[in-house]
Amino acid sequence: MNATKLIANLIIMGSGILGRAVIQAFHKALENANKSGVAQETIRNIRRRSGTITEQEARQILGLDENATLEEVIQKYDTLFERNEKMGSFYLQSKVHRAKECLEAVYHKNSGTQGTT
Repeated sequence: MNATKLIANLIIMGSGILGRAVIQAFHKALENANKSGVAQETIRNIRRRSGTITEQEARQILGLDENATLEEVIQKYDTLFERNEKMGSFYLQSKVHRAKECLEAVYHKNSGTQGTT
């Protein structure tokens, strides 16, 4: 009985010491990452990639070439969005939506610059 208690106490104490060591190592790693700038760079990369897509990716998602008009973008968007709504793919719907947003921004930016020249 005493041996069992002793082993249980050793296990509990050992796991507590190990847990504290892991936490200290984690904090030290975070501190080092902050000093070297790795943490900030990682956060910037995550933010940069979190929802934005390039014009080329948007065209690939919608299956359109560079000569497509804004009306063709909207037509293709409506078709793909509805198709994915019926089949229940929210992920694809969101990709199609992001692609349309990206291309709309490109077309609006281009139409604004063409009007000023």
